[in-house]
Parts: sequence; structure tokens; C-alpha cells
Amino acid sequence: MLTTLLKERFPELASDDKLIEQIADVATMATFKKDDIVIDYGDFIKSVPLVLTGLLKIIREGENEQEMLLYFLGSGESCAASFSCCLIRKRSEIRAISESESKVLMIPLEYADRWMGEFSVWREFIISMYDTRMLSLIDTIDRVAFTKLDEKLLHYLDELTRLKSSTHLSISHHEIAQDLNASRESVSRLLKRLEVNGKVKLGRNEITVIPE
Repeated sequence: MLTTLLKERFPELASDDKLIEQIADVATMATFKKDDIVIDYGDFIKSVPLVLTGLLKIIREGENEQEMLLYFLGSGESCAASFSCCLIRKRSEIRAISESESKVLMIPLEYADRWMGEFSVWREFIISMYDTRMLSLIDTIDRVAFTKLDEKLLHYLDELTRLKSSTHLSISHHEIAQDLNASRESVSRLLKRLEVNGKVKLGRNEITVIPE
């Protein structure tokens, strides 16, 4: 039952049965396969996504058309950038890509906006979401400015294993290089070093992270 799943995935909202029921009534369930685009550059966003299962990757394109990974959205999370674009009727400046099969509840803007005044738990959830994403972006900026590539790679792998609740990652060296804005050769060399040091096991388009 959707209301039960909502309470499990979004414990911050679970205390208000009326809100949970309204979300279940008005939301549309969307299922995305790996690499499906959920939100694209230039889209007018009319719904706020709530991730029930799976994982979304949020990226932004720079002036040189290179893309940078901003953050991941896992189960029980939503996208602050999409909500702000909804509210001010602004075209999307980010792209959201499904990293695995994902189920996402799409909340129509009119309800997401109205609930800010009607339900304190919804308002607190949205504010908390903005705070979390701001901290994620600050962390991303710090890593880009001050962190070496090997440390970025370790953080990236740790984050993926945490969000996917699995040490087995189906991902290519090319995908990692794109997310880290690095060359594939550099990423492959560092992954090989990690394998020699017993931190990962490499396969064809897959990586197993070995817990310490």
C-alpha cells in the first residue's frame, strides 16, 4: 500500500496521516530504467519528485559543455533544485538521471506549494532538503577546489555504496570519469592502484568495493 511505503521511505512525513493520504491521492508514480533522464536541461518542471526506490544523479552542464556531478538522490529524498524551479516557473538548469531502476512519486506543483502553508511537517521536510543539498554542494565545491583525484574517487565510491546499500557497483570507468570531471585514463589508473591495495575488485563495467 502506497501510504505504508511513504511512511517507511519518508519518516519525516509519517507523523501526519492527512498529508500522507493526500500525497498518495495526487501523486503520479513514474518508473525509470538505468540512464533514463528524469529531468533535463531547459525543462519547465511541473512536479516535485520524491524518490521511493533507486538512485538519481543530479548533474549540471558548464559553459564548456562539460558536466559536473552535484549530488545523488536516494530513497526518501527529493530534489531542491526542481522544487525551486517549480516555484518560480524557471527552466531547469540541472539534469537528473536514473542510476538504477527507480520509482519516483511526482507531486504536482500546486499541491507541493499549497502544503507549505498547510502542513508543518511538509514545510520542515522541504527546508531540511534545502539545507542538506546546500551542504552537499559546499562539499562538492570543497572537493573540486581542494581535494586530489584519488580522494575524490574514494569519496565517490563510498557515497555510491552507501546510497545503493551494496558494495557491488555496475558502472564503467568512463561513467566515473564523467562524474568526476576527469580523464578516463586517470580514473582507470587510480582504480587499478586501489585494486592492488586491496580496496576494490575490478570487473568488466563493474566494481566491488572491499570493506575495510
